[in-house]
Amino acid sequence: MTAVVFDVGETLVDETKNWEHVADACGVPRFTLMALVGATAARGESPRVVREWLDIDPPRVAFLNDEFYPDAVPCLQRLKERGFFVGAVGNMGIQHEDLVRPHVDFVSSSERWEVEKPSPVFFERVLAETGRAPEEVAYVGDHVVNDIEPTLAAGMVAVHIRRGPWGYLLEPPPDAIRIRSLDELPEVLP
Repeated sequence: MTAVVFDVGETLVDETKNWEHVADACGVPRFTLMALVGATAARGESPRVVREWLDIDPPRVAFLNDEFYPDAVPCLQRLKERGFFVGAVGNMGIQHEDLVRPHVDFVSSSERWEVEKPSPVFFERVLAETGRAPEEVAYVGDHVVNDIEPTLAAGMVAVHIRRGPWGYLLEPPPDAIRIRSLDELPEVLP
């Protein structure tokens, strides 16, 4: 294993904070918005559907309140100290790249690449960015359908982190590595 690539949302960044700001910006109770986001997750739908249900159009700035989980930056530092090539990507806008950029070797977004997970093309781009063979790349994510299954299909090592709503909804395939905190990651990598 020579490279580790992270899904940004809910793996490195606590997306709950963003949804709270969206609720505030749109005048919707936080509990209501979070319940509906949870409902879309449980139904396997995109949280974008919530905008239609509530008839809201959040300002783009409402999504710019990214905050790292407490274990994220220390994990990124430990991996880099151990010589791993470290990347971060996600279904996100280009403006979110700046938060992560100082901590990784590369960062990109679905907006920049013009393709979203779980498309196989997204994971082809991940491999192209690392410049490594699939078996040399671990991809860390919380969403079984968007992150883990396509990672395994691309021949990479899949690491499922159980956090955020999507991390708890579905069980990852048995060949995925499972962790509950990024503190565990450096020790479980092959």
